[in-house]
Amino acid sequence: MSRSMSLRAVLAASAGLASVAVLSLAGTASARPDVAAGPTTVTPAGHYFKATLSGKATFKAGSVTVTCAVSTTQPTNPASGAANQVPAAPNNTNPAGPVGGPLNPPTYSSCTTSMPGVSATIATSGSWGIAVQHGDAVSAKLTMPTGGFVLKTSGLATCTVTAAPTAEASISGAWTNSAPSRLAFTNAAVPVKVEGGFGCPTSSTSSTFNATYLVTDVTDPGSQITVSG
Repeated sequence: MSRSMSLRAVLAASAGLASVAVLSLAGTASARPDVAAGPTTVTPAGHYFKATLSGKATFKAGSVTVTCAVSTTQPTNPASGAANQVPAAPNNTNPAGPVGGPLNPPTYSSCTTSMPGVSATIATSGSWGIAVQHGDAVSAKLTMPTGGFVLKTSGLATCTVTAAPTAEASISGAWTNSAPSRLAFTNAAVPVKVEGGFGCPTSSTSSTFNATYLVTDVTDPGSQITVSG
């Protein structure tokens, strides 16, 4: 797997996830990876990319876990606009920090819950983003706008989980260059507000998000989106 890499670059959520900060792109310092500033370059410059969930994404708030089998974020079709695009040169390089850009909100579907008789849907919206920072390990930070991720359950328990309920939020992840490259979030915490009646974890103020996304080059499927120093 409802706009931030020296990508104009990928993903998601927690009963929540991500406007990112970067370079010549609009954003805030809070959206930057918390690592020592060093040079970062994302290639191929100007290429569009897609991030697709590998395996399953899980969101846990209190005793309730929601698992989704399908999630993606991709450029507008046909590829256009600034979202999901590696910045054009020279903005795909930052000599002393991260590179990033806007991201189309990731979508989530085929979701189930850990509660018998309870189903779930997720809606995302607003300006998301992602930024990456090269280092001994490549770090990533996904940002989501206020209320940009809303999870609702129905059936025996009717709950609403809103991520980033009062301000934009960001989650930290890890980037791995590969064919295709991977963006992983492991036990990433996101602030949430839970509303509802019986069975809803209304005392929870944070959610844990786990997911791995495969990042592919839409402009040239034979190329790989790569982060280097």
